[in-house]
Amino acid sequence: MKFHHRSRSRMSSSWQTRLSGALVAGALIATGPFAAYSQPVGIPSMGVASAAELSPGVERTLGDAIMEQGRRDPSYIADPDVLQYLTEMGQRLAAHASTAVGRINVFALRDPQVNAFALPGGYIGVNSGLVVTAESESELASVVAHEIAHVLQRHIARGMTQRAQSNHAMIATLAGTLLAALSGSADLAMGVAAFGQAAAVDRQLGFSRQAEQEADRMGLDMMTRAGYDPAGMARMFERLDSASRLNQGAGGNTYATTHPLSVQRLADAQNRVMRADRKANDSSDAFWYVRAKLRIEQARAGQALRSAEEFLRAETRQAKGVQRSAAWYGLAYSAWKRRDYGQAQQALDQARATGSAGPQLAALEIAISLGRGDADAAVRLGESAARRWPGSQGVALAYVDALQSAGRHDVAVGHLQGLIKQWPEVPSLWQLQARSQEVLGRRAAARRSMATYYELTGALPAAVEQLQQARAMSSDFYEQSELDVRIRQLRERLESDRQLLERFKK
Repeated sequence: MKFHHRSRSRMSSSWQTRLSGALVAGALIATGPFAAYSQPVGIPSMGVASAAELSPGVERTLGDAIMEQGRRDPSYIADPDVLQYLTEMGQRLAAHASTAVGRINVFALRDPQVNAFALPGGYIGVNSGLVVTAESESELASVVAHEIAHVLQRHIARGMTQRAQSNHAMIATLAGTLLAALSGSADLAMGVAAFGQAAAVDRQLGFSRQAEQEADRMGLDMMTRAGYDPAGMARMFERLDSASRLNQGAGGNTYATTHPLSVQRLADAQNRVMRADRKANDSSDAFWYVRAKLRIEQARAGQALRSAEEFLRAETRQAKGVQRSAAWYGLAYSAWKRRDYGQAQQALDQARATGSAGPQLAALEIAISLGRGDADAAVRLGESAARRWPGSQGVALAYVDALQSAGRHDVAVGHLQGLIKQWPEVPSLWQLQARSQEVLGRRAAARRSMATYYELTGALPAAVEQLQQARAMSSDFYEQSELDVRIRQLRERLESDRQLLERFKK
């Protein structure tokens, strides 16, 4: 599903400007301007890549290859608070789906358009504009639940393999770019272009009203079971419908027809909500803090940033409780990004004056201390915060940053080993471990850690290179044998991925 308050024919302007050269030309000839993944109309026939739907394993391979490029995109938000919040929301919803769901990873992009989309392999992208526009956690959850429903119904896989010449040309172009990335011959611009293409393929697939309503039904059931207020879906639809009406005449109103957000669909959602078990319209503290942070992230600078800060100042006067605290937090975060650490601390103190004390506040205070050059104070704050909020990745990474800044790399490695056991698939933990291992002279171990980092982010050629360097540095026969096995396994994965992508080029 695509959530735009503007025309669906527009993709993120930041992505569009980076689609250049022959790569873009070939894709645009086939498909026109890109948007994000949508629902196939009806039941598509199978395409040239396969005689059947893409298997879950093939989908995952494609998704991993796309996201390896996507994490390099300047619009990708790597903030640990944001990533953990969105991914845990997705996993919570998926756990209450009526059928088994594989891996779900939700990530954020810096883009003010109200939009969400799905990629192959269970990746779901959420624009910052969607989070900022949502006025409650249940509204945001309704969108994520709808996208998970698309994943459950295999709409992406079926749409990508339908027999359409334009679809074939589009997927072939994408596959060619990903193949270049696997071989190490693609530059950053090409990798970013691949991400933009992949996040835009759905416009060509198209939506059916019946399929959209089915995704609404499944999403509503999912969010209700997960404990969110089902009325959030109706409120979000009303908000999107109002935004769509406001944009009529401003470049067309294709959203309402191509999405489609019809009166029938709105009424159907409202009727289902009336029959569902209502929940208290509560939002977690994390929702408000992440929302405030993303308001600043998407504004970045200039008039947009001044407007965002003015909005937050108004909330400090009008809101109460944690929402007021979050507004002060957003102002503190903005000041920290400007390196105005005095103002950042003052705003953070105001955030705490409401009685709130979330891990987001603690992580920002550690960063402020580091910005002021007081690494010892940052370590003390980090140690205390890590004990109080052991489940916060933002606090964990801020504490490691403090330890490394203070030169306490031995302590950092020990702490990271525990964090890696807790979150083995968080790539940045392995990267931080490699940094401290290198400083401590554990060069082979550092390269093994970096190999895991690259493997988790989908950069398999870089992972192989790191393992080869580690093997050359080791004189231990058993360690070399272990590394040989791992190198062989990664090379086999690389070859399998290449063969898969070659199929899509034919």
